[in-house]
Amino acid sequence: MEQRVDHMKYMSGMEVIESDILDEVISKMNFYNSNKYTANDVRASLQKETISVEDFGALLSPAALPLLEDIAKRAKLETRRHFGNSIQMFTPLYIANYCENYCIYCGFNCHNKINRAKLTSEEIEKEMETIAKTGLQEILLLTGESRSMSDVSYIGEACKLARKYFKVVGLEIYPVNSDEYAYLHECGADYVTVFQETYNSDKYETLHLSGHKRIFPYRFNAQERALKGGMRGVGFAALLGLDDFRKDAFATGLHAYLLQRKYPHAEIAFSCPRLRPIINNDKINPKDVHEPQLLQIICAYRIFMPFSNITISTRECARFRDNVIGIAATKISAGVSVAIGGHSEEARGDEQFEISDSRDVQEVYDAIINHDLQPVMSDYIYV
Repeated sequence: MEQRVDHMKYMSGMEVIESDILDEVISKMNFYNSNKYTANDVRASLQKETISVEDFGALLSPAALPLLEDIAKRAKLETRRHFGNSIQMFTPLYIANYCENYCIYCGFNCHNKINRAKLTSEEIEKEMETIAKTGLQEILLLTGESRSMSDVSYIGEACKLARKYFKVVGLEIYPVNSDEYAYLHECGADYVTVFQETYNSDKYETLHLSGHKRIFPYRFNAQERALKGGMRGVGFAALLGLDDFRKDAFATGLHAYLLQRKYPHAEIAFSCPRLRPIINNDKINPKDVHEPQLLQIICAYRIFMPFSNITISTRECARFRDNVIGIAATKISAGVSVAIGGHSEEARGDEQFEISDSRDVQEVYDAIINHDLQPVMSDYIYV
């Protein structure tokens, strides 16, 4: 049997930073018991102007679900107070799907027999030209997690191209060291999103069987390294349904909260993805995370960290997405293709997962208007 590397020990070349945030998050998550809260605890939390970590735990509890309408009202109040009626629009661009990790729930995993592809600079620019014509001014660049096939310089060149066409450039790539994040920031990247997938390190170890992603603490500290590298913002997410979703949501919120206190200038964002079916494994679906629970988590994030952006993914259906932007989400993707090269022509590489909302940019734009909200293509101006 293959000897697996210790998932808690750094591999060669991985930057170690001095930070006690991981220990605090894991300790408090392990101590968190969502079943201890009562409806009265939830009501008391909702009465407070600023809620504590303990209150956040109450809002995520089973006892809070019957009070979802009250929670949603409070979340909507916080959203309108801090964001007005604006909803940011963006689209992801997958530029490569080669991966060196073996993550059993992901369509890109290195053992899954899919069509692999990597866009050239010319192809990346063609995709960006096509996307820019829709009016979008923010793009999120994604690769599979393969340093050998999508090295930092390749991603940097994509950032430089993106800066020609877009005002805001985000990255969702494999975690890198702070000096590499600094280089990507110089190339034009504004923010970095990293999904921890699950904060339960024991469960994490059983899901990530090989590759750099197996190393739990290196992934955990990616957002802090990105901020040290000068990134303006960082995004957080657990892949809901891999483990106890309440504990994972609690840990995600706490991770973001502690990093915000350490780096007050950082722009904080949340994504709330649920498991989706993947190629060669249609049995993968979220465990126990139904739409009411998902809305509960999104609203809890909003009330706990009212200034944070919350993105609602095309993993969810159009009806749910349209509903949640009226309550707590502030950012929505549109015109999405999760395949490689799927914007400008026939896709060359397979997709990472199945999407649920396939509307184009104009359709999502119109839906936002129809909900008496204001679509925003860019929230940032370079001077």
